[in-house]
Parts: sequence; C-alpha cells; structure tokens
Amino acid sequence: MKKLIILAILFSLFILRAQSQDTNVPANWPDSIYTGKQSRMHVQGVAVDQVNGHVYFSFTDRLIKMDLSGKLLGSVTGFLGHLGDLEFNPADGKVYGSLEYKNDAIGKGIRNTLGVEHSDESGFYIAIFDVAQIGRPDMDANTEDVFSTVYLSEVVKDYEAQVQVGDKMRPHRFACSGIDGVTFAPAMGSANRRKMYLYVAYGVYGETDRDDNDHQVILKYDVANWDKYAKRLSQGNLHHSGPTKPMEKYFVKTGNTTYGIQNLAYDPHSGNLFAAVYRGKKAQFPNYDLFVIDGHAKPSKSRISSNREAIKVKALSLLQAGPKDPDTGIRGWHFKWGATGLCPLGNGLFYISHPLKSPDGQQQSTIYLYEWVGDNEGAFTRIK
Repeated sequence: MKKLIILAILFSLFILRAQSQDTNVPANWPDSIYTGKQSRMHVQGVAVDQVNGHVYFSFTDRLIKMDLSGKLLGSVTGFLGHLGDLEFNPADGKVYGSLEYKNDAIGKGIRNTLGVEHSDESGFYIAIFDVAQIGRPDMDANTEDVFSTVYLSEVVKDYEAQVQVGDKMRPHRFACSGIDGVTFAPAMGSANRRKMYLYVAYGVYGETDRDDNDHQVILKYDVANWDKYAKRLSQGNLHHSGPTKPMEKYFVKTGNTTYGIQNLAYDPHSGNLFAAVYRGKKAQFPNYDLFVIDGHAKPSKSRISSNREAIKVKALSLLQAGPKDPDTGIRGWHFKWGATGLCPLGNGLFYISHPLKSPDGQQQSTIYLYEWVGDNEGAFTRIK
C-alpha cells in the first residue's frame, strides 16, 4: 500500500512538472542562426514564431523573415524611420514593432544614411506586420499592404514637452527619446497569466547633467480593439490614429541608461520581463546592461521628480536576484549582449543577438542559443 501511495505522489509530481513546462517548444533549437549581410544600419530586435518556425529581425530600415535554417523567406524595406524591437503575438499571428519618426540626432542619422528626407513632424507608432503576406525579398513598405500602424500620443506628449531640470528648461519629459522595447505579457502581479497586454518601453536620453532620466518608463496597452486605430502609414504625412492614453504607465528605477530599454522581453517560463539596455554613464549607478523586472510583484505607489515636482506614479520592481549595488540597492547584470535582440524560447532558453559590421559597412547578426542562469556569477550561459 505504501508503495502505491509513493508511486501516486511521484506520478502527480510528474504531471505537475509537465504542465508547468512551456508549450510549443521545439525539441532542438538550432545553436545559431545567421542573417547574412542586410543593411547599413544595425539589427534592433528579434522575434520568433515557434509554431511555424519563422524568425524575424529588424535592421532599423527593414524587416526580414527567415526560417530556422537561416533561409531568407522575405523582407520589407524602405522605412524612413527607426524600426526597433520586435515581438510576435501568437493571438493574431502578427509581429509588432516600435517605429519612430523624429528629428533628433537618431532620426537625422537614419535619413543621412539613407540619403532621404521626410516630414519634420515627430511620430511614434506600433507597426503591426501581417507576416503571412511577407513572401519575397524587398517588399516596399510604402506601396505594399503588409503592415499597419497605431499612433501613441502619450509618447509624443512626453517627447515634445519642455520641463524644468535644475535651473534650466530642458526638452523631453522623463528624458523621453521615443520608444524601443516591446513585448506581450500578462498584467504585472496578476494570477491571470492568460490575458496578454502590449508593453512599450520609452527610449530615454542618457545625459549625465539631468536627474530626471534614472527611471525606465513602460506603457501598457490592450490591443484587442486596435483594429479601429490601425492605418496604413504615409511616411510623408503621419497619421494620428491611436488610443488617447495607455491603460497604465509604469516606472522602474534602474539608474541612468543610454537610450533606455532597447529590448523588452517577457519570459513565460519565469514570468518576468527582461530589459536589455545600453549601459549608462553616471558614476553613482552600477550601470548594468541587463535588468529583470519581477512580473509576479504587484505595481506599487511611488513618487518621482519631474519638472521640479514630486509626482505620484506606479512603480514596478526589479527581481531580487543577481548582483546588488551596495549604494543604490539596484540589481542587474553586466552582460555584453541582448540590446540588439533578446527572445525567450521557453524552458529558460533564449536567442540572443550578436551584431557584426563587415568591412564593407554592411550590418549582420547571428543569434545564439543561451540558457538563463541569473545568479551572482552571471546572467546567461551559451549553449554550444
């Protein structure tokens, strides 16, 4: 009888463990996938469609579609703005990406590289790609019906705002430089892990002479009704069709970074959000490259300084794991890769981009398979 009870317990544990594993995970992911030479501008983000075995890369002015063997299946080119981080949405089978049009150093640099001009108006959008329609290389973003866009007015308001910092008026509330990192994730701290929302991270200017740029800003949207907003984009005449405000606006104390969260990725295996950045330059902070936001902790009430006022905000918590800076209490990891592509695959596995510029000036990337470690010794180990 005792043996039967033990066997029943072991069987129950096996079932629970099997149920906890991520679904749709291939038995053998390739150790690496190489993009080939793609653009004069570097890779920005990576997304994977696990069901169909497709991988998507953004290279600032283009989106490319490949299979797991590295075969190019198609591409969309001709973006005059900044196509950033990507995320595949299993709910509708589409790829979502951040898309910026602005007249700052980044925007001018893109236009100078491409040798083109466009409207001086700033606009920040989520680009929604109908990737099933991408079936050949060099499809034209301007003339072919393969993507639509939704305007994010909240970002434009913060980007265009003038605020008092110290004794000077400075542009950009919260040092907002636009948007970059995007991901789909459940409500933070909620037991309901089925309903997914779009999270969009601000880019944040990294000036060391201002004190209002030490938080990451993340907007939350429900995209279930976004069909009423989504429109084709004329790059010379930007539309303003989008939600009037986000569902939530969150702040995460990370210390100074250079252009904020470059890649934001929800990992269903751990239930946390991974945020890869270009490290900051303020000496009073640890200036980590990677932060993990605790997806199980409920947002808390907090106050931050903006425009010489203490304003009430909702704050998210960093995961209490990994190295901890003794002076600020901020936790994170020094990890060289991830800011140009960080994609969870399930079961603790990730594809992480290693960008490379060839001698002829062409940008490329290889994504390598990594496993999350997340201890005081390191963030990831590469699987070879």
